[in-house]
Amino acid sequence: MPHILKNSNLEIHFDFPEEGYAGSRFDWSGKITRVMFKGCPITTVERTDCENGTHLGKGLYNEFGIDSALGFEDAEIGGWFHKIGVGLLKKEDQEYLFHKAYQTQPARFKVSTTPFDITIRCTSEMVNGFAYVLNKKITIGESGWVIDYTLHNVGQKAIHTDEYVHNFMAVNNESMGCDYVLEFPFPLQPERFGETLNTEQQVFMGSNEIGFRGTPNDQFFFSNLSGGEDVNATWELHQHEHKIGICERGGFKTNKINLWGWKHVVSPELFYPIAIQPGKTTKWSRNYTVFRID
Repeated sequence: MPHILKNSNLEIHFDFPEEGYAGSRFDWSGKITRVMFKGCPITTVERTDCENGTHLGKGLYNEFGIDSALGFEDAEIGGWFHKIGVGLLKKEDQEYLFHKAYQTQPARFKVSTTPFDITIRCTSEMVNGFAYVLNKKITIGESGWVIDYTLHNVGQKAIHTDEYVHNFMAVNNESMGCDYVLEFPFPLQPERFGETLNTEQQVFMGSNEIGFRGTPNDQFFFSNLSGGEDVNATWELHQHEHKIGICERGGFKTNKINLWGWKHVVSPELFYPIAIQPGKTTKWSRNYTVFRID
């Protein structure tokens, strides 16, 4: 059974670390599987064409090191490297692929709950000089929730990685279309994007907003939306048919924002850059609000 934080406006559903999703990509700590606002779902799943839900994303799953997992380059073939928030992954070849199903050795997890929050502690082993302790706390409020992270470097080597939330958003499971508008607090300049995948041209750009001409049957993807500039880590999604708005505000600046989606989902991604020397700690937060729009 999922753990649920709820009040008169919100329901936030969680799976505990070794329940539900068991893949090697997404963080097992604080797996937010579903969010509902006044009885209306505002999150969805990564794919609708696959039955193996234990290895797919949903809700607000986050990931550390999508491009290269911690210690991957230091590990020998057949050895082990860290995936923060998951545990140890077995290295099988020279290229790290975030979507590959790696053999895992789970980290140690400890969970504590109150009626208002859930806290998950993830403790790693020491492997190739790398080790960490991750604490994640999710607190529900009247109109939103906050995710607080604390990452301690308890190893012998510096930690250089990043973290983002793969926000799988859809209001009332409505397909993407003209009722959805995604806004950013900076001008969008498509010529400065890193990568663009928009084969059907169903996604269009405004000055600081992204909308839809119709429902895309193919996946779409845009990387580096800020053109590499440091910007406020914020996005705001409006769904006009149901008059619901959703906003994420990171407590940090970012120079990496990606957007992925499909016909059933839109997923803005705000990356937090991480650089921690041995014995040091970094902290960051993500603040979500849900509201009615006119």
